[in-house]
Amino acid sequence: MKEYLILDGYNVINAWPSLKKNADVDLEGAREELAARMAEYSSYTGKNIIIVFDAHLVKGNNGSKEVLRGVKIVYTKERETADSYIEKAIMSIAKTNRVVVATNDWAEQQMVLGGGATRVSVRELIIDFENIKNKIKIKTSKTKTEKDILSTRIDPVLLRKLEKLRRS
Repeated sequence: MKEYLILDGYNVINAWPSLKKNADVDLEGAREELAARMAEYSSYTGKNIIIVFDAHLVKGNNGSKEVLRGVKIVYTKERETADSYIEKAIMSIAKTNRVVVATNDWAEQQMVLGGGATRVSVRELIIDFENIKNKIKIKTSKTKTEKDILSTRIDPVLLRKLEKLRRS
């Protein structure tokens, strides 16, 4: 069973303080930053991430989908809200997979629960993301320390020979 995390894109951006601040200046940059954060999140958790952005007020918009750093990004078509897209996605994905939706929209949270998925608030998502970033930081610093310890255990003569061999 695969796990999916679906984000109501603009809802998440507007509730995530650093992304909101960025969006006030550069909305495209905030969308890209959200995708980058979710790519990192996905690589650690193994979850499939779908970010849905409203484009329902854009005249003649046929909608679009793209994959950016392993994250599926959806822009809804004209007259289709992110909520309605997410509802349809839940109905098809949740039949055979675990689906979690990140949003602060109360009405959408009720729809999510009724559709067989679970929900997390944006605050919960931020906390989970920060915890994962800390785990990655600890893991990488531990790996670096282990490498440093290994180099102190090897005979200096052998270490120079290995270094010479590596460089040739």
